[in-house]
Amino acid sequence: MTATLDIATVRAFLLVSDLHSFTRAAETLGTTQAAVSLKLQRLEALLGKRLVERSPRAVRLTADGAAFAENARALVAAHDLALTGAPRIRPLLSLGISDHVAGPELVPMLEQLHAAMADLVLSVSIGFSRDLLDRYDAGKLDAVIVRQEASRRGGEALITDEFGWFAASRFRLPAGGTLPLATLAPPCGVRSIAVRALERARISFSETFVGGGVTAVAAAARAGLAIAPLARRIAPSGLIDIGTDLGLPKLGRSKVMLHAKAGDAAKRAALRTLAAAFRSAAMSK
Repeated sequence: MTATLDIATVRAFLLVSDLHSFTRAAETLGTTQAAVSLKLQRLEALLGKRLVERSPRAVRLTADGAAFAENARALVAAHDLALTGAPRIRPLLSLGISDHVAGPELVPMLEQLHAAMADLVLSVSIGFSRDLLDRYDAGKLDAVIVRQEASRRGGEALITDEFGWFAASRFRLPAGGTLPLATLAPPCGVRSIAVRALERARISFSETFVGGGVTAVAAAARAGLAIAPLARRIAPSGLIDIGTDLGLPKLGRSKVMLHAKAGDAAKRAALRTLAAAFRSAAMSK
C-alpha cells in the first residue's frame, strides 16, 4: 500500500521550519509542543528521513528537510486549490506596530509570517501606540502591537522590554548640567515616561532633538547630540546605556501587547503565527 501524507502534519512541519521552534509552532496551531513533536516524528518515519535538528537555541532543517520543505509548500498549495476549486482570495491583514516596539526583529518576524502565510496580503503601519489603538478601536486595523497602557484591558502579552538612557560612547554632558534629550514628539508614551522620571528626580533637561521616528531619535543619539530613552531590545549598535554613570533615574519596564480582532479563520491563523514569530524573533536577539 502506498504511503500518503497528512496535510495537517505537513502544515505543522512547515510551521516548525518557518518559526524555528516547536513551541512557537504549537502556539500557532493551538496545541502542545509534544503533539507537534509527535507529528514530525511520524512524518520522518513515513519518509524515512530526518527532517529537523534540535539544539538548545533553535530548530534547523537538515538537507533532507530543506528539500522536503519546497515540495511540502507546493503540496499544501495544491491541496488548498483542489479543495476550493479556485485560487484562494488572499486575505488582507492590517497591522499597526508602535515605533518604540518595531525593533530589529521586525524583519525576521515578517519573513516568518510571510513564509507561514504566503497567501496573505499584509499591510503594516508604524506610529504612536495611542494613535494605532484609536485606529484599531475604529475598526481600521485588524491588530496592533503596542506598549501596554495602564487604562487598557485585554490583549496578549508578547514580551517585556526594559528601558535605558542611551547615548554615543563619546557623549559628554554639556557645561551647566542640563541634560539634552532626543525623543519622539507627544503623545509618545516612552517620552512621557522619561520626562516624568526626570521631573520626579528634579533633573534639569531640555529636548534638544525631536524626531519623527525612533530611527531619527537613535541617529541623533549616535551623532552625540543627546541622550535617547529607548528599550534595550531596539537600541542600535553604537549606543550605550549611560544612565548609571550620570545618576539618572531608572525607567523601568513595559509589556509589549498584541490586541487583535479578526472573524476570518485565515486572519486568526495569521495572528497566531504573528504572535509566535514576534516572540521567537525577539527572544533570539
